[in-house]
This record gives sequence, structure tokens and C-alpha cells, in this order.
Amino acid sequence: MTDARFVHIVDDVPELSGRAEGPVLVTALDGFLDAGNASALASTHLIGETSGRVVASFEVDEFYDYRARRPPLTFVEDHYADYEAPRLVVRLMEDRLGSPYLLLSGPEPDIRWEAFAKAVRAVVQHFDVRLVVSMGSVPMAVPHTRPVQLTNHATAHRLLVQENVWRGEIRVPASAQSLVELRLGEWGHDAMGFVAHIPHYVAQFDYPQAAVALLEGLEDVTGLQWDLDSLKEAGESRQVEIATQIADSDDVRDVVTGLEQQYDAYHSQAANLLADDEPLPSGEEIGAQFEQFLARLEEPED
Repeated sequence: MTDARFVHIVDDVPELSGRAEGPVLVTALDGFLDAGNASALASTHLIGETSGRVVASFEVDEFYDYRARRPPLTFVEDHYADYEAPRLVVRLMEDRLGSPYLLLSGPEPDIRWEAFAKAVRAVVQHFDVRLVVSMGSVPMAVPHTRPVQLTNHATAHRLLVQENVWRGEIRVPASAQSLVELRLGEWGHDAMGFVAHIPHYVAQFDYPQAAVALLEGLEDVTGLQWDLDSLKEAGESRQVEIATQIADSDDVRDVVTGLEQQYDAYHSQAANLLADDEPLPSGEEIGAQFEQFLARLEEPED
């Protein structure tokens, strides 16, 4: 059974009726799985192209911990104003060719993950969604000078579109988004996603090139198309800024060189993960050498 207690769904959506196949549901939740704000940048870009209209709204009070993530509120002279309430909604959107799709965005639920998964299932079944695709990003030991790498995951092997760089099993902290994918697979719905690898030394800052990589991955699997020029320009500007900061430090350049060698070794299918006689700096060394680098990035420009 579905559980629609915590979600209000619009019944009349003529844009989705009479189509040969159901829509795609893109999910991008703010919070844990969003290094470099990659998925947040991607969803903001999509909403900026066409805000669409809300066709499903989740009872955010049932999922949100206000004391852990306090929403912003404006104080004007002698009164409170402009409270920015958190929203967890599904919008009906169109790509640049006019093809409809659904976008689930908002803060990752803090509590009631199982109830949230059932509410998402209600949306999937109500709109006869054919595929759910999620976006996420994690900090990794990768250099900013190489293309953004994606890990793809899915509820069925036939949905995968690429071989992941690394194999094996690893225990990772769960997220509401990953639990939704797991449960949808158990319930017989197709779901998959992409996780972008963000250079860990810039993971706390916006990394637009990762948002581009995520949306290009979505284009490949869904057939949807978007204008990504503004995101690409933002990514190029970010690269220039990082390069300028790195130019001031020999130690930082050495670390980036080590990361480049590791990245190239992976992609050349070398026997060793690292280039010969070039050990990868330890996490402590990287952290120490990038401490000043990160501090400079936070300083406002003159």
C-alpha cells in the first residue's frame, strides 16, 4: 500500500495525460549528500529556467527539524518579516524542448524517512512515473583539473549507463534520498542516480562544474535536454579562481599534482593506483596544506 498521509497531490494534470509513457521524476534534496552544493545548483538552475507549478506538496512539518536547521527570517527595525519557510515539493517542469518531467526538491527530511519514502511512492504511482533519477555529490580525493567523475547506481543493473571506477563493498552513512531509491526498488519501481565526485579541498564551496556533470548524466538517461551554458560559464569562472589561489603555494600545487597522477592512473587502467614513486599525500598532509587555501577562498574580494 502507498501512504499519502504526508503528501498532497494534485489530481488534474492534463500535461501528463494521454502520453505514451509516464514522466521522469528528478530528485535533488538539500542536505547531507550535496558536497559542493552540486545538486542544489543543478535544481536551482532547472527551476530558474522554468519554475513550473507545484503538483505535490509534502507536509514539511512532519519531516523537518527546525532546531537543527533554523529557517531564515528577516527583522526590519521593529518587527519580524519575510519568513522563509522550508518547502518540500514536486514541480511539473518542461525541458528546453517542451518535454514534461517532475522535479522533487527541498530539504532532506530529518525524521520519518520510511514515511517519506512511502509518500514519494504515492507520487510515483499517482503520476505513473517511469523512472526516478536522483542527484548527489560527495567529497573525494580528486583534482579540480580533471573532468568531474560520476558514480551511477540503480535498483536494477539494466538501468546503469557506465562502469564505476571502483568496485567492492563499502558501508556509508545513509540519506533519505538513498533510502527512497532502495525502497522504490523493493516496491518494483525503477530508480537510479548519479553521485558527483567533488575535490575535497573545495567541497564546502559551490562547484558548478559538478552540477553540469549531473545534469548531463540526466540528459543521457532520460532524453531530456536543458540549456547549461550559464552553469558552464560559472564553472569556468570557478576554475580560474581556484587556479589563482593554487598558484600562490608550491605545497598546494604538489598535492594537486599527486591527485592528478592518481586520477590518471585510474583512467589509464594502470596496475597501481598511483604513478611510480609518487605516493599520494596523506589526509593530514592535504588538510594542513589546504587550510590556508580554504581561508583565502572565504575572504571577500576587494
